[in-house]
Amino acid sequence: MIRALIVDDEPLPRERIRTLLAAYPEIEVGGECGDGREAVEAILLGRPDLVFLDIQMPELDGFEVVRSIAGEYLPAIVFVTAFDQHAIRAFEVNAVDYLLKPINAERFDAAVRRAVGRIRRTAGSGSDRQLLDLVASLRAERRGPHRFVVRTGARIHFVRAADVDWIDAADNYLRLHADGREHLVRETLKSIETQLDPETFFRVHRSVIINIDRVESIEPCGHGEYTVTMKDGARLTASRSYSERLRRVLR
Repeated sequence: MIRALIVDDEPLPRERIRTLLAAYPEIEVGGECGDGREAVEAILLGRPDLVFLDIQMPELDGFEVVRSIAGEYLPAIVFVTAFDQHAIRAFEVNAVDYLLKPINAERFDAAVRRAVGRIRRTAGSGSDRQLLDLVASLRAERRGPHRFVVRTGARIHFVRAADVDWIDAADNYLRLHADGREHLVRETLKSIETQLDPETFFRVHRSVIINIDRVESIEPCGHGEYTVTMKDGARLTASRSYSERLRRVLR
């Protein structure tokens, strides 16, 4: 039996999906969620095989849900979206399924059959990597102020980029230093760099990104390197390859 979870902030699309799924005896609806926060908890605790996931939701959208659970568990995802045609084509190219609102029964059937086939064929395979790469690229294209989704167990909260002093790599995670606290997120510096404002955040080292507005001072320490003192008291080294840009920005 395939266990499914339906996530949408509107009750009518949830009802539509639930009604259509009644035609598939191999699929059992294990629950419904009205927002992204609930979805993260339900996915991590319930481990559904298949999730019908709305993209545009308040607080935590579909992309952020996927990024929040990816480090621990990633079910088959069928996006439910009113997204533009460019993004929909990207989903198809990357073999990620989608449903366009209002949901058409014939299109729904095709999406379900592909999702079920993937679950049975490629559980735990590299197809998850395709989904993560797609989510990262689409997330980077979005406009507006960036925020980080920080997860502790099944609980999540947000950290605004503007509140982050600096970021450094920690194994497979990034460590956000904000307001005297540290937060771990499963992300790469390369990916984060594409999402942050380049006028405010940039690398001073291959494993460190700083918020230029949180710099207290810089001083040379030899061999073309600089010591950067942040307002939170942290002392970081700007390596030679990044120092010239740092000096130009701080002039």
